[in-house]
Amino acid sequence: MSSAIPAAKPTHVRWWILTLLFLATTINYLDRISFGFLIPEIRKDMEIDPQTYGNLTFAFELCYTVGFLIVGKFIDRFGTKIGYAAAMVWWSAAGLLHAAGSTPLALGIFRSLLGLGEAGNFPAAIKSVAEWFPRKDRAFATGIFNAGSNVASMIGPPVFAAMVGQYGWRGCFLITGSLGFIWLIFWMKLYKLPAVHPDVNDAERDYILSGQELTNEPSIGWMDALRYRETWGFAAGKFLSDPLWRFYSYWLPIYLYDARGFDMKKVGWVLPFIYLMADIGSVGGGWLSSRLMHKGFPIGRARKIAMGICAGLMPIAVTAVLFDNPTIAILLMSLATAAHQGWSANMFTTASDVFPRPAVASVTGIGGFAGGLGSVLFATALPGYLVPLVGYKPIFLAFGGFHLLALLAVHLLMRDLTPVRLKDNSLSA
Repeated sequence: MSSAIPAAKPTHVRWWILTLLFLATTINYLDRISFGFLIPEIRKDMEIDPQTYGNLTFAFELCYTVGFLIVGKFIDRFGTKIGYAAAMVWWSAAGLLHAAGSTPLALGIFRSLLGLGEAGNFPAAIKSVAEWFPRKDRAFATGIFNAGSNVASMIGPPVFAAMVGQYGWRGCFLITGSLGFIWLIFWMKLYKLPAVHPDVNDAERDYILSGQELTNEPSIGWMDALRYRETWGFAAGKFLSDPLWRFYSYWLPIYLYDARGFDMKKVGWVLPFIYLMADIGSVGGGWLSSRLMHKGFPIGRARKIAMGICAGLMPIAVTAVLFDNPTIAILLMSLATAAHQGWSANMFTTASDVFPRPAVASVTGIGGFAGGLGSVLFATALPGYLVPLVGYKPIFLAFGGFHLLALLAVHLLMRDLTPVRLKDNSLSA
């Protein structure tokens, strides 16, 4: 008769941590998208034409872009717990200030402050995933927390439409800005590293560390990270792919209002459907590469297959603006958001595939800066001037090839996603 003691089942604390990341990302995007949806109501109190709207989104994007360079290093220096908390406090306070805006200039200042704070979300979340999940599960975990951006875009419009009638657009900003402080209570209480978390058993710790080489890698800043060609590959991928998502986030509501003639009620159900499909794409894209890895595919091949499928769908999806039939247009717009989010779940994860945990937030910050720079150029600054001149169709169509170019850059510069060794302090070959 065997006397062996059955192995303990792993605890599931990592999924509670992932839940907090999902909620933070949802709050992040609620604070971000509220402005675009509420613009018809805000226009009743102040004059905001397409060029002014473009300038306001430009102010957010510029500070969001610069913020990535600051917060990435800050999070690597002070740790995920403090770094995420500081970012949440900053952007939630900035969100509250929107309620006091009385001129486009004031709103521009508050949008700038919001952008600086919101830059902390993804570097902190990606670093958290690297701390709590093995490589084979990271894209799936990233897809789940990244789905919070789509959930926000799903629930935000109908909730805002209901709130604006009751509390006005200023009340909407007050409510969404307060959510981050509620989240902060749970984050400060629950977040600890797996090695010291009292609710994590040895089986879960072993699972989290599975497939990882335990090396004593140093913490590096973004200047040091730029010595590696993999950093440039990650940055190029973000520079070319992020603008589509930002363009949809900022301009899709106003496009539906102005070009399609939708009212707030129609937009209130169209946007949730589009971003429900984005949710499916986010989780599905992360699941696909993780599934391929579980079947024995190398990390690089699994990621690139998933990203290649998503990139290949983009030229089809952007043809939405060519169809007068609103149903076909909405379905194709949904395909665009789903494909991008499937891409994004894998693109984000490449940073933690290649770089050790002490450097993940810094590298993610560089990628975020590059993505923000691309967004400033292609999603905020140019559309504000081009829409009055050429309309929306050429701008939507131009985004069809961006992800394919991004995939080429990732393939050439990040190669097989082989982990780099920072302790050698040498340039990646």
